Amino acid sequence: MNTLRIKRVPTVVSNYQKEDSDDGARQVGGCGRNCLKQCCIQGAKLPLYAYKKVKDVVNEKASSGDENKEQPVPFLDSLVLGEWEDRMQKGLFRYDVTACETKVIPGEYGFIAQLNEGRHLKKRPTEFRVDKVLQPFDGNKFNFTKVGQEEVLFQFEPSNDEEPEFIPNAPIDVENSTSVVAINVSPIEYGHVLLIPRIFECLPQRIDRESFLLALDMAVEAGNPYFRLGYNSLGAFATINHLHFQAYYLATPFPIEKAPTRKITTAGNGVKIFELLKYPVRGLVFEGGDTLQDLANTVADSCICLQDNNIPFNVLIADAGKRIFLFAQCYAEKQALGEVNQELLDTQVNPAVWEVSGHIVLKRKEDYEGASEQNAWRLLAEVSLSEERFQEVNALIFEAIACGDDEKGNLTEDMIEEPDVTPPSHEDAGAINNSSYPAAMVA
Repeated sequence: MNTLRIKRVPTVVSNYQKEDSDDGARQVGGCGRNCLKQCCIQGAKLPLYAYKKVKDVVNEKASSGDENKEQPVPFLDSLVLGEWEDRMQKGLFRYDVTACETKVIPGEYGFIAQLNEGRHLKKRPTEFRVDKVLQPFDGNKFNFTKVGQEEVLFQFEPSNDEEPEFIPNAPIDVENSTSVVAINVSPIEYGHVLLIPRIFECLPQRIDRESFLLALDMAVEAGNPYFRLGYNSLGAFATINHLHFQAYYLATPFPIEKAPTRKITTAGNGVKIFELLKYPVRGLVFEGGDTLQDLANTVADSCICLQDNNIPFNVLIADAGKRIFLFAQCYAEKQALGEVNQELLDTQVNPAVWEVSGHIVLKRKEDYEGASEQNAWRLLAEVSLSEERFQEVNALIFEAIACGDDEKGNLTEDMIEEPDVTPPSHEDAGAINNSSYPAAMVA
C-alpha cells in the first residue's frame, strides 16, 4: 500500500525552528540558543504557576467559596496575556498579529475571517505523513525542547498543598518533567500560546488522560469563555509531533459555540454527550460530569479511541472548560487522494481546530475580501465525515467510554437543545480590564 503524503509547510512556532538543521551554529555557552535541552538547562530558572486543583466541574453552583479564591497573580490578565505582550514588546514574534485585518462574516453563524498574509511566508517545507495519527517522537526533528527559554512564559503545575502559588524564579524541574506555557511565534490571534505537557518526556502528539486534564485545568484557571484551548492530531493539521495544545484570547463567540445540539446520552459518570446540528462539520459536544476528572477522562478516552483507530481529529475546549467539542475529520486524507476542489486548495487554508470552530485564517487578500458564509461552509463541509462514517465512529467512541446502547435512547425532537449564545459581559466573564488589551479583535 502506498503511503499517503502531501507536501506540508508547517507553521514556524519557534524562532529556532528554522535553524534546527544547523547544529553547528552559535556554539557559545551550550548550543548558544539558551534552549531547554541539557546543554543549556542546568541552573536555569523560569516563573512557576502552581494552580489549585478543581475537583468539581465549574458551573454556577460551584463558583463561590473556595473555588473562587483569589489567585496569587491574575492568571489570564497578568501571567498569560501580560507576559505574551511582554514578548511582543521584545520583538519575539515573526509579525504583529494585532495588525492583521479581522472581520465577522455576515450570516447566521458569524464566521470569523482573518487576513494573515505573513503567516505562510515564513515556513520551511517538509514531508508530512497524513495516514498515521500516531507516529513515534523523533528527537532529530524540531521539538519544543529546542525553543529558547525567552519564549517560555512560565511553568504550569498543580499545587502540592492545594493552594495556588506563583514563584517568579523557580528551578526548572527536569527530573519531574514540568509542563510549560510558551508563545507561538507565528500567532493566529492575540495571546496565542502553547501548553506543552511534561515537556522533557518528549511525548509524541497523542492525547492521554493526564495531559488532557492539564489542558482542562488551564481553561478553568483562566476562567474566561473568550480564552479557548485547541488540539490537532497528526493528520488533522498538527505540524509538530511533540505533545502540545494551543490557546488564545478572542472576545467574540465562535460559530461552533452557537450551533444547536441534540443530546445523545449521559455516561455513567454524569458526562452528557451531544451531537452538533446545523453545522458544516459533524461533531460531538461533552458537558458536565460528577467531577472535572470525569469530564476530562471521558473526552480523553474518546480521543484515545480515535487515535487507536487511526482517525484524525480536532478538539476545542470552550466556555472556561465547561464545553468540549470533538471532531473527527478527513480533509487531509481527501487532499492527499486528490478529492478536494482545486479552488479550495488554492486558498491554502488548512482546516485545523480554529478553522473548524469558525475562525478562519486566510492567506490571500482576494479570499478575505470575498469571504462569505457560503464559502466558509463549503470549506468546512469538506472536513466533515459523512453521516454514515460519523455514526460508525460514534459507535467506536461510545464503546470505548462504556456508553451502552441502552443508555442512548432515541433521538427525538424534544431533545434538541439551543445553546445560550449571548456573549457574556466582560464583568460576568471576568474579561480583560486593562485598556491596553484589545477587548475585541473583530469589527
